[in-house]
Amino acid sequence: MTEHRTDPVVVVAGALCDQGRLLAARRSAPAELAGRWELPGGKLEPGESPEEALVRELREELGIETEVGARLPGEWPLKPGYVLRVWAARVRSGVPEPLEDHDELRWLARHELDSVDWLDQDRPAVAEAARLLPAAPEGGVRG
Repeated sequence: MTEHRTDPVVVVAGALCDQGRLLAARRSAPAELAGRWELPGGKLEPGESPEEALVRELREELGIETEVGARLPGEWPLKPGYVLRVWAARVRSGVPEPLEDHDELRWLARHELDSVDWLDQDRPAVAEAARLLPAAPEGGVRG
């Protein structure tokens, strides 16, 4: 009897937070995703832990070394056979730059998260990641 793999391919992403802001990365490839925003990361390779994969992907995509924290609750379907799992992370060294598959990065405060066009499949993950950010004061700052 042949065994069929039913486990989904895991795509790891980092909710990179710094100074109360979340890092968003704009896709430049593939064409059908170009111009939309995501949490940076990539596919888990055989033999890697999800945390190792995330450190590797963020190094390759952004040129930074990171410290991976706790996994955010939930997992979100991408295309058939793929799921997105997100971890809190912080930059240990380097300055993030768009190196692979991205052409722009933005640090977004909680009240700015809706200012970019997130990939549909990333929206629920971003909503979960927003919980890591401080809430903006209601109605802005008053004196």
